[in-house]
Amino acid sequence: MIIDAQSVKGAETVSSATRGYDKRKDINGRKRHLIVDQDGLFVDLLVTPADVQERAAAHILLTRLHAAHPEIVLVWADNAYGGVEFTAWAQNTLGITIKVVPRPDDAKGFILLPKRWVVERSNSWTMRARRNTRDYERLMSHSEAHIQWAFITLMTRRLARQHRRSAAALAQEQLTAAA
Repeated sequence: MIIDAQSVKGAETVSSATRGYDKRKDINGRKRHLIVDQDGLFVDLLVTPADVQERAAAHILLTRLHAAHPEIVLVWADNAYGGVEFTAWAQNTLGITIKVVPRPDDAKGFILLPKRWVVERSNSWTMRARRNTRDYERLMSHSEAHIQWAFITLMTRRLARQHRRSAAALAQEQLTAAA
């Protein structure tokens, strides 16, 4: 499993009680905390005001993850989920090891990090649904529903798409049918 957070701007319809300011990204709005599997598919989500720390939301998400899937023992994360106290809590309380994939000190701009690129790609998939580029919802539960809807759409399209057969497979089928 991989965990990450994404800050998005809140529209004027988002009440001040459910919005916050993320200083690191200079965004006034909400933060989407997402857990995905190794393929980048949705596992769990929590929407909070943008000023909520990643580790605070991760307490809730990891507890829910452990309750639903006690067999999961490893979660990949970025530096925001590091820290001795948090990783010790996850290990001792839930039996989940937090593996932090650090960003190189000399890196500038976007770089592809092992394991972490999966959740970044998942965040971009949700942004394909135009409504998710900004948070317009009054309730955080409605924001969560829009993200879940985007993932449901993504997964059903993948399941419903016709698999293309290779030219060799088609030729083999034609030979078999002719014989």
